[in-house]
Amino acid sequence: MRIPEETVERIRQSADILEVINDFVSLKKRGSNYIACCPFHNEKTPSFNVNPVRQIYKCFGCGKAGDAVKFVMDIENIGYGEALRYLAKKYGIEIEEQEQTPEELLRQNERESLLIVLNFAKTFFQEALLKSDEGRSIGLTYFRERGFTNPTLEAFELGYSFDQWDALMNEGVRRGYNRDLLEKAGLILSKEGGKVFDRFRGRVMFPIHNVSGRVIAFGARILKTDKNQPKYLNSPETTVYHKSQVLYGIYQAKQTIRQEDVCYLTEGYTDVISLHQAGIKNVVASSGTSLTTEQIRLIARFTSNVTILYDGDAAGIKAALRGLDMVLEEGLNLRLLLLPDGEDPDSYVHKVGADAFKQYIKTNSQDFIDFKAGQWLSEAGDDPHKRAEGISDVCASITRITDHLKRQTLSQRVAQVFHVSEQSVISEINRLLRKRQAQTQKEYDRQHDRASRQDTSQQEPSVDELNALFAESGIEGIQPTVPKQPLAPGNRTSTARTPLSYQEEECIRLLMNYGARELEPGITLCQYVLSELHDIEFQTPPFDLILTLFREAYHRGDILTAGDFLTQQASDDSIVQNQAINLTTPRYEISEGWIKHEIYVPSEEEISILADSAYKNILRIKKMLAERRMNTLQQQLRESKNKSPEEADQLLSEFMHFKRIDIEISKLLGTVISG
Repeated sequence: MRIPEETVERIRQSADILEVINDFVSLKKRGSNYIACCPFHNEKTPSFNVNPVRQIYKCFGCGKAGDAVKFVMDIENIGYGEALRYLAKKYGIEIEEQEQTPEELLRQNERESLLIVLNFAKTFFQEALLKSDEGRSIGLTYFRERGFTNPTLEAFELGYSFDQWDALMNEGVRRGYNRDLLEKAGLILSKEGGKVFDRFRGRVMFPIHNVSGRVIAFGARILKTDKNQPKYLNSPETTVYHKSQVLYGIYQAKQTIRQEDVCYLTEGYTDVISLHQAGIKNVVASSGTSLTTEQIRLIARFTSNVTILYDGDAAGIKAALRGLDMVLEEGLNLRLLLLPDGEDPDSYVHKVGADAFKQYIKTNSQDFIDFKAGQWLSEAGDDPHKRAEGISDVCASITRITDHLKRQTLSQRVAQVFHVSEQSVISEINRLLRKRQAQTQKEYDRQHDRASRQDTSQQEPSVDELNALFAESGIEGIQPTVPKQPLAPGNRTSTARTPLSYQEEECIRLLMNYGARELEPGITLCQYVLSELHDIEFQTPPFDLILTLFREAYHRGDILTAGDFLTQQASDDSIVQNQAINLTTPRYEISEGWIKHEIYVPSEEEISILADSAYKNILRIKKMLAERRMNTLQQQLRESKNKSPEEADQLLSEFMHFKRIDIEISKLLGTVISG
């Protein structure tokens, strides 16, 4: 189905970029903009910038940029239409969709199709739980025994799968979903011989949501005793579900995590649900998998503080220690809590109640040094070798922290806990850091040598070698091609840019940001620039396209603004929109301290500075174009022996004309030139 243009515009007008991005990342105000660590690449220093006035975002680290719609497309890896539907749902906008053509249906993203069929399955399981006799007597009874209320069932969209071979498959096919799509979503299985059946049968269902609340997979618990069946069964990896990148409950927890500025990390589905129902909503689970770096980075979008809540048995201690160093390495502050032996978060919160559970966390959680030291000291007793091993182990965790000042402070804590000198702790940390650096260098050298050998053995043949091979086969040879100028500036690849392209970019930047400003009464910057460049075409395609759009609008009596380019339909090949974002998003702002101390910093927005910038930019463009023409004429003069005297004189005359232009502009710019 296609979304009408008037509805698209309404969605765009309603979507506030701060609200949209805050659903996925915690933003902090800096000056007039907001910043965060980029959700699209790993970084510890924020380079992700959001401009609420222009309603755009830009990462100065990886180059990702766009508006609210493009952000949803990028973060969810979905198409334009699905991103609009997401925003329409968020802002309560009803969509009366129009029928799609067969060509449009073919272009529908497979990822979007999987999300749609998974949502169907979620609804099917919910209705089976609440509306069928089997679901109410088996599934609902189980959830009631766990103490789950109706609001909790609804918040986590819990369900039940019928104890039948093909109940979901038959309903899905009846609704128009083909078997191939159901299998790709991990909902059905096919065996040799053509037998097809539901993956989940006779189980209570725990939908797994992504950060935006879309169902991407399922966890399922069996309720009958069957030694041939696993207690828990999870969806397989699919296009939309990668278990190492997902945390169960993150959608339900993200707002409270941001508000409380701490995330509680548990192991199981029911741990999350029980704590959430008890009012402790800032809790997520690793869903039965070992904690991964991707999961930690997901938490880091919303808070820098993590408290691990694991069972108090040996397995729980082992799991806590396994994840400890990974959390520290990602720069998060870590505390750990082991529950009384035999208890897990689910059982313990039911046993003592929400208030007592919160107090238990407050009283018994430890920083990682006390936690690790406690484990070692209880085992070591008076054994000096064991104590030394424990100190080294704690120091190894400290080396995972990149902040030097934090490492120094923690060194003092280790010295206090183990009753040793601070210098001995620092020496051990430095020894471990040197050891790791040597190992890293050794591994790098090994990989580099391996890559070099592969490059040598697999090097592509040169053009001459290919021509020789073709000649042997009687095939006409090939010639090297000359690369064209880059078509999409902003691309961070190795394509070289000319000095002229940078001046063209600066001209477009001035037009986008200040085109309507008057340099003097009745003369706008746009009018001045276009009159000076009336017979000039830019050499870099995107900038020439934007200049043409300014000219066409000016001839209609309009002056374009950055907003006219920013509101273009978001898509991966929207070159104009990307350029607008790049050229209107400043990377730096004047420090508030400078303003506080009344330190004056000239701004290009001042008319005198703006006029001078435009004047010099136009001069540089004309100078570089003159130099280009001179180079061409020089080459033609070198080849003039094949030309008539009249043609040679004409070339020389034209060369001297551009030389005079070059000299005159150089004087105006104060540039020293050589004859």
